[in-house]
Amino acid sequence: MNRQALETDQKALEINLDDNIYGAFAEIGAGQEVARYFFSVGAAAGTIAKTMSAYDKVVSDDVYGAEASGRYVCESRLYKMLDHEYDLMERRLRHARPDTNFFVFADTISAINYQKTVLGSGWLGIRFQLSPHEEPNDIVLHVRMLDNDNQLQQQAIGILGVNLIYACFRYHHDPELLLVSLIDSLRGRVAIDMLRISGPDFKSLDNRLLCLWMVKHKLTEVAMFGPDGRNIHPSEFLYKKHLMVVRGSFRPATLVNLDMIQTGFDTFRSEQEVEAAKSFLFTEITLDNLQSEGRLDEQDFLDRAENLCALGQTVIISDCTDYHKLIAYFSEYRIQNLGLVIGVRQLLDLINHLYYQNLDGRLLAAFGEIFTKNVRLYVYPALQEGSSELMTCQNRPTPEGVNFLFNPRLDNQKIKDWDNYNPAILHIYSKDILHLVREGSSGWEAEVPKRIAALIKEKCLFGYPAEKMEFDY
Repeated sequence: MNRQALETDQKALEINLDDNIYGAFAEIGAGQEVARYFFSVGAAAGTIAKTMSAYDKVVSDDVYGAEASGRYVCESRLYKMLDHEYDLMERRLRHARPDTNFFVFADTISAINYQKTVLGSGWLGIRFQLSPHEEPNDIVLHVRMLDNDNQLQQQAIGILGVNLIYACFRYHHDPELLLVSLIDSLRGRVAIDMLRISGPDFKSLDNRLLCLWMVKHKLTEVAMFGPDGRNIHPSEFLYKKHLMVVRGSFRPATLVNLDMIQTGFDTFRSEQEVEAAKSFLFTEITLDNLQSEGRLDEQDFLDRAENLCALGQTVIISDCTDYHKLIAYFSEYRIQNLGLVIGVRQLLDLINHLYYQNLDGRLLAAFGEIFTKNVRLYVYPALQEGSSELMTCQNRPTPEGVNFLFNPRLDNQKIKDWDNYNPAILHIYSKDILHLVREGSSGWEAEVPKRIAALIKEKCLFGYPAEKMEFDY
């Protein structure tokens, strides 16, 4: 991925001087800066067919139609802009430019306000051709602006827009490079936490990899995709909702994982303060877990993703090994209640980490970052090492010096033992099943959900031997 990163003006000028590229710009709200870069570097007549600034809401609704939600900074608004403007490009100019690659860039942005109550975020997208006789491709992304100044945020959006347009036409052959180039000259100023690529030139791209790359290259700490593998963003559906997160390796997903997901979510929705109809469930894999063997294996990640999608799960990929980071991320969406599912051994690791990393007197503050008023930990039991005795929150071996903080949270059920688990499956461990799968042994099938066993064999997931797949058929 070695390359020379160009300055923003250089990128804009190079696009302007390319006679094969011609397009339109449509910008709403604070995103008025992208077209300006192409005008300011010169030769803009070679690139820009039209610029559109629907700053007034009434004007915007008249051009693109009103949103059912009443929102203007949203994904559906962006797609309406792309649809409308690209259709105009084709109808007005295709006969005059039959051999030109058309594009439409659009954004809808809300920058930080004077009172600092709106922190700054928005949607950017581009519809573009790589061949004038083919259907166009789409790239859509969500960005959070990190500058604490309105003018700096507008400048950042301008740079990001130029980076996006340049990447489409210069780095389309390497989607990972395309992604990383988006934050050229912007490291630390923006976070890109959703990106989706579609179209005829990207048919072989698994968009779930984009989630992985965003976290891997630190464009964001959290990315997510739905059961259909489509990358999604929480701003479109999670605001003021109730959320439960199940963290695990899912390598592969076992009956224990399924029990944690199903019974945990049932318990969460039954809580008095949780509205079941407004509750969502996520499964989470951390980057640290994906790198547990010393390297990041993309195929291993995709195998886990296949597992979870087959179980109908919405999946989070995060760089939030410390739970307080994940809690802080979702707090931006004003989550009403957040339930975190955790195994009792993982709970011990968490408590020990909090204790030994905060012996300097920050222990109370460290606990406070996790156990906020709307967060509850649901703790799944485990068998004691080498015995049939059960380990729960009640008999956990935590350091004595932490119990004055732990026990009150146990009493008020901020930390809650599991009640409705299946004791017959506690002997199942993913690492044991993974070993059997790779060996091509039998017997593991009964310890994973039936659909997962079939999927592993059908697609040779997790190193299942291809010759065994042929033998099964």
